[in-house]
Amino acid sequence: MSTLPSSEDMSHAMLIALLMHHGGSMILPAQAFETDAMGGPDGSFHAVEMTPLSDGTLRLSVVPRPAGNNGRTEDRGR
Repeated sequence: MSTLPSSEDMSHAMLIALLMHHGGSMILPAQAFETDAMGGPDGSFHAVEMTPLSDGTLRLSVVPRPAGNNGRTEDRGR
């Protein structure tokens, strides 16, 4: 992977990469978009963490969103 997208474009880039890897579309149950799945009404939404693996692949994981509203990309090492 050459460069990461900007923080503002990261969610969109991950979504497109995930969909393209799975042939362009995925089928999800409607419940996947309910408040409890996406984050609470108090704004406790989740973030996506991208972890490079030693075999050259990436692991995408849902993690609690950091405090505040400033989008950013953090490099936590490999």
